[in-house]
Amino acid sequence: MDSQAEPKLEIFFFPYILGGHLIPMIDLARLFASHGVKATIVTTPHNVILFQNPILRDQQLGYDIGFLTLNFPAEEFGLPNGCENELTTTNGDMFTKLFMAAMKLQDPLGRLLSQTRPDCLISDRLYPWTADITDGLGIPRVVFDGSGSFSHCVEESLRRYAPHEKVVSETEAFLVPGLPNQIELKRSMLPDYVKAENVFTHFLNEALECEIKSYGIVVNSFYELEQAYADYFQKDMKRKIWHIGPVSMYNRTNIDKVERGIKTSIDEHSCLSWLDSREPNSVLYISFGSMPRITSAQLLEIAHGLEASNHPFIWVIGRILDYSSKEKQQVESVVLPVGFEERITKSKRGLMIRGWAPQLLILEHPAVGAYMNHCGWNSIIEGVTAGVPMITWPFSSEQFYNERFILNVIRVGISMGNEDWVPLNELPRVNIKRDKVAHVVNRLMGCGEDEVVDMRKRAEEFRDKAMKAFEKGGSSHSNVHAFIAELKSCRKISQNGH
Repeated sequence: MDSQAEPKLEIFFFPYILGGHLIPMIDLARLFASHGVKATIVTTPHNVILFQNPILRDQQLGYDIGFLTLNFPAEEFGLPNGCENELTTTNGDMFTKLFMAAMKLQDPLGRLLSQTRPDCLISDRLYPWTADITDGLGIPRVVFDGSGSFSHCVEESLRRYAPHEKVVSETEAFLVPGLPNQIELKRSMLPDYVKAENVFTHFLNEALECEIKSYGIVVNSFYELEQAYADYFQKDMKRKIWHIGPVSMYNRTNIDKVERGIKTSIDEHSCLSWLDSREPNSVLYISFGSMPRITSAQLLEIAHGLEASNHPFIWVIGRILDYSSKEKQQVESVVLPVGFEERITKSKRGLMIRGWAPQLLILEHPAVGAYMNHCGWNSIIEGVTAGVPMITWPFSSEQFYNERFILNVIRVGISMGNEDWVPLNELPRVNIKRDKVAHVVNRLMGCGEDEVVDMRKRAEEFRDKAMKAFEKGGSSHSNVHAFIAELKSCRKISQNGH
């Protein structure tokens, strides 16, 4: 066959339905489409609406990208029509039903793949059953995980050596064996499903088994950021991995950065105008992701601490939900100190954003000098890409592992000091007081300490490495091409019947 007549490689992208999974997977699909792949995003009707504008712009540029939809069984699980991601849940019971409904997409996806037969399925890790579908159809399955190589390596070490079972208390530190760096954790930082078996333990074990059997894994990271752990993943864990990020860098225009998923709740021009009036590196940006795990009482302590620190800030406050309750307990109006918003608005000390923020635009602005976040991997990789040091405040999932990466491996952050992992069905207690908040903010936003100066320099160096990796000839750019070439080779072998 003439190479020019060779059909395009067709990849289906199947993201999990949480915002932190949807957004990077959409970026990933757009990235591959820009490299000549026919990219099809398989998701539910209401999630299509969130992302249709950037996809339309890509189509206008001539890229072969689009959606196929699977009807979401919301009503079957007692959810309101249109409840297809966490943004429309209001309590723990709804969140559980959302997960159960997402697992019911197995049969519709199986029918779709049997009819369409793409060259590859890139599936979210939280859909382990996609392995059974692709194995039966002979379609290569590649896993996309929302975390980087480092957390995978920590998980593998804990599975192999169980160092947490050798300590006598929750607060005793232990070394995570076998890793390229000396990494210490405490039992209190570990997920409950690591310390004792529960339903989620079995689910994640199944996900891991399916991941190991899959063709490989793509991660939203770049080789130069996690070099030792990328090598460990391949050589020691003997798994195939491609670092193809930071995928957020695909969003080059302001409109793409603003319309990256959920509509922002603030006009980007007013936000940028506020930042333009600030000195370089003077503003602290605070956001704890799309599923904030902070009580109103803890928010009160943060507010007092920010006010005492006397540094300018942008603070994103989303919906604060009590997922431990089966009743409707959405806290729509967050209680802050009396007169707090009036004072910071009048003095222009702070900017409050309630809802969704244009995060990429904010982080890359020269006025932003630090980023306080929950150590979700999307937040970390976007902070690294922007070249800003971070204040780490993990709560759940693999966030404490990610915090170790920031503090001990690339050394671009300072910890707020939280050491208690909390499951989704509980709310964390108030354990960081206002004085500690003010102290940590002042330490990182101050200019005098040599440690902070070095931290800023390292953060800027990683930003430059991220840009180089993503551009033509860089490691991530080359990995995308290598991935595409390998899949084309697999297709030829399959077509030749070998």
